[in-house]
Amino acid sequence: MSFILKFQNALIGAGLGLLVFLSFSGFLENGGLSYQDQGTFFVLSFFAAVLVMMVRPLADITGAIWLRRLVLLRKGFGILSASIIAGIMVSKILAPDSTYLSMMFSFQFFSFTNYAFFAHVGDITGFILLVTSNTFSQRLLKQNWKRIQRLSYPYFYAGGIYEAFALGNAFALGALILVTLVTAFAWWQKANRREQQSVHFAPTVIA
Repeated sequence: MSFILKFQNALIGAGLGLLVFLSFSGFLENGGLSYQDQGTFFVLSFFAAVLVMMVRPLADITGAIWLRRLVLLRKGFGILSASIIAGIMVSKILAPDSTYLSMMFSFQFFSFTNYAFFAHVGDITGFILLVTSNTFSQRLLKQNWKRIQRLSYPYFYAGGIYEAFALGNAFALGALILVTLVTAFAWWQKANRREQQSVHFAPTVIA
């Protein structure tokens, strides 16, 4: 367990480090990250998001103790994933002569052309998830905190759709299908168990 906690802290540290680096990457000598480098970071972010989405339903399905322990890492992988997206988003805002913020309130920003809608939904939900991934937000938002954290679903699917169809990433398409199937099966299994328990403990009526 101590190793998992140390790994968790390492993931969080790496995520925050990437957030700072990517946010100011536009001021690098070469003018910022290349399109190819950004693509590599996007793949890394999506891979981390896949792990976040997969580990809990797999733990519920199998009941494996080691998977239940790995559920703790969801926070670390989530911060790593969202930090990359938020960092690249901030770098676009800080870029010289940037029109990113003004475009955000335009219809074209959320156009379905070239799957831009999904890219920007992923940006915004990733930023919100990152900002609220701390104990202060939990105390401040209380019950609403869990509702906000459910944005992980549109975050994952928006990013996956953009990766799969706009960038032609076969891994993203496969991950979308796999996560959907595993999550649906875990939900069905849980609902089935509840139904069986309710039948088992139902009071017997004696005529």
